[in-house]
Amino acid sequence: MQKSQVLLVGAAVALLVVLFAFGRTVPRSDKKPMSSAAPMKGGGQDIDPIAFSELLSTAKGKIPAEKLLQVNTIETNVVRGDVKTQQIAAYRQLYNTWDSLNQLPVAAYYLGEAAKLENSEKSLTFAANLFLAHLQHAEDPRVAKWEAQQAITLFDQAIQLNPANDTLKISQAMVYMNTGEPMTGVAKLREVVAAHPDNIDAQVTLANLAITSGQYDKAIERLEGVMKNHPDNAKVLFVLAESYRSKGDKKKAIELFEKSKQLMTDPELKKEVDSYIKSIQ
Repeated sequence: MQKSQVLLVGAAVALLVVLFAFGRTVPRSDKKPMSSAAPMKGGGQDIDPIAFSELLSTAKGKIPAEKLLQVNTIETNVVRGDVKTQQIAAYRQLYNTWDSLNQLPVAAYYLGEAAKLENSEKSLTFAANLFLAHLQHAEDPRVAKWEAQQAITLFDQAIQLNPANDTLKISQAMVYMNTGEPMTGVAKLREVVAAHPDNIDAQVTLANLAITSGQYDKAIERLEGVMKNHPDNAKVLFVLAESYRSKGDKKKAIELFEKSKQLMTDPELKKEVDSYIKSIQ
């Protein structure tokens, strides 16, 4: 999807632009955006996740014989390794090998296993975010469901290590929202907002969800409240503008989009916003 299309595909993608993009604000032209509010293809809760054994077997059938031998040898090292550091090293070897073979879900699994053993917030978060990133590429809903479960488990462990990290909770909520359990995600976001009303990312996410469900006035009310303390926040202004645009108030929306644009530092994003404004005039 071209960058010029990113802002034109609706409010669900607006959240991606706002939450993940500000800073490197628009997804690169060679990356597909992940809808953070829409459930995964084919539904969510009614889908059984793929078994890792099936995923691994399929991946092994696609690689050259010499690479298969290498993988099998490393797997043996995992089983034989009676020291945690040896197992971690073997899992990381498997991650690097599968990653080089472009078998990304399998690679992410082994990185996740290494992270679980390391039990550090940094490694767990990195592995969880890797699964979250892969969700946008999953064509098989069973694979997407499995990846979501892996990410949720890793985020859980990271949150246990640092319960005060709201960013982890928001990321985990987005996994739920993207894989057929939106209310679980919303509940987790509301917990964050209840504890920290000034958390802009959580407030913006909830507002965007209100937009995607047609509750434009609720989104506006929420964001107007946030603006009392953050009148010059580009994220808040952008999604507030999208709220008014969705409601049909183009004049107010354009006014807010223009104000949001003035607060952005990325010239490419400013051009994207200009294109979006022209598309709705």
